[in-house]
Amino acid sequence: MELLSVNAGRAKAVDYTNAPSGTSGIDKRPVAGPVRVESPAPGGASGVAGDDVCDLRFHGGPDRALYAFAREDLDAWERELGRGFAPGSFGENLTTRGLDVNEALIGERWRIGDTVVVEVTGGRIPCRTFAGFLEESGWVRRFNASAAGPGALLRVLVPGEIRAGDPMEVVHRPAHGVTVARLHHAAVRDRSLLPETLVAAEWMESGLLELARTYTEKYAAKETGGGTAR
Repeated sequence: MELLSVNAGRAKAVDYTNAPSGTSGIDKRPVAGPVRVESPAPGGASGVAGDDVCDLRFHGGPDRALYAFAREDLDAWERELGRGFAPGSFGENLTTRGLDVNEALIGERWRIGDTVVVEVTGGRIPCRTFAGFLEESGWVRRFNASAAGPGALLRVLVPGEIRAGDPMEVVHRPAHGVTVARLHHAAVRDRSLLPETLVAAEWMESGLLELARTYTEKYAAKETGGGTAR
């Protein structure tokens, strides 16, 4: 398992984003040499030095500090779409190889290189910016339905420097069965599964946690009243 590349993007004005600034940093490119990663302050910013976060409502902050996507999944999309994808093409900060990021458990921890430790918090929910950047028709629906998986959002537990070629190692797996792929499936395809994902609540990123809790509260209220949740 290795880190194939570290990717960063600078803010650019684009016409395919709903960000209040009208800018996006989704166009990420591999960065040469060591790159500092750390836990950003609440409310926004990327965990990668030199990487811009332009829509602080949905990106950045401590529990979405980094986004990892597997080279194997980029390869799968290359075959399906008939076009090439360089590392960073899906807006990921970390392009991995040999690690199934989608079957990682929420709360699973990875060591990258000698020092950095990150923790899995959820999967990417695609948006208009992602669809516009790739210029693929029906992209949000297609990405959500794909078996390739959404990639993993990460928080930084131990900061430090990382670089392309660093080894990656799973150093902790929590005692539950909620994977990135299962949480994503519950969030975008079968929300009746959301209540069971709350066993991983203490590690989940804020957006998915709010979704799971809100749905579960409504479900519980309907059950108490004798109704059936949909």
